[in-house]
Amino acid sequence: MVRESPATYRITDLSADERPRERLEHNGPEALSKAELLAILLRVGVTGMNSVQLGQRILDELGGLAGIQRATFAQVCGIKGVGRAKAAQIKAAIELGIRLKKEDPDLSAAISSPEDAAELVRYEMQALDQEHLWVILLDTRNRKIEVDKVYKGSLNASMVRVGELFKKALQRSAAGIILAHNHPSGDPTPSPEDAALTRAAIQAGKLLDVEVIDHLVIGRNSYVSMKEKGLGFG
Repeated sequence: MVRESPATYRITDLSADERPRERLEHNGPEALSKAELLAILLRVGVTGMNSVQLGQRILDELGGLAGIQRATFAQVCGIKGVGRAKAAQIKAAIELGIRLKKEDPDLSAAISSPEDAAELVRYEMQALDQEHLWVILLDTRNRKIEVDKVYKGSLNASMVRVGELFKKALQRSAAGIILAHNHPSGDPTPSPEDAALTRAAIQAGKLLDVEVIDHLVIGRNSYVSMKEKGLGFG
């Protein structure tokens, strides 16, 4: 753990018009860079580096905010100048952002586009380091009932029990479902296995009277709608 010495650089060492807290107070948080926002959480820098510079180091080493979200606590701690207390503050702030997104009242509205559906899951899914398959359950008005987190691990049509995709949908009397899975590589390009799984799910849905509305592949800050691409959907 890094021990902060008397030589540690503090926000107060910056001129008044450069201090992130004062700038946030007078100009609003949207006026600050990501490094400056992190600097407010960090409070202090380390020898030879102020808190804003340390914030930029964290962003550079972990690959931006999405990288911080994906990083483990130990990985954040491992950055020179961070330590356990600062890592905890950063991870707590990221988690608050996730929970705020979940509480967004707009997410209770009807899902009318792939973008609407992606907004429900992509912030969480893009940070996962393994493949996950989630099922968004929808009512007759295309409103979200629940997100069922069904599978974790390598996915293909032969490994996934298609009936499991519909188990919660039948229990909750869902009218339709949207499949969503992530590609940890960050590239959302659907694979042939993704298309095969989609076709199998659509066939099962017809038998069970539950429509498969779409299948989203979530990448890093991006997604692909397989329905829009015509992959797996006849």
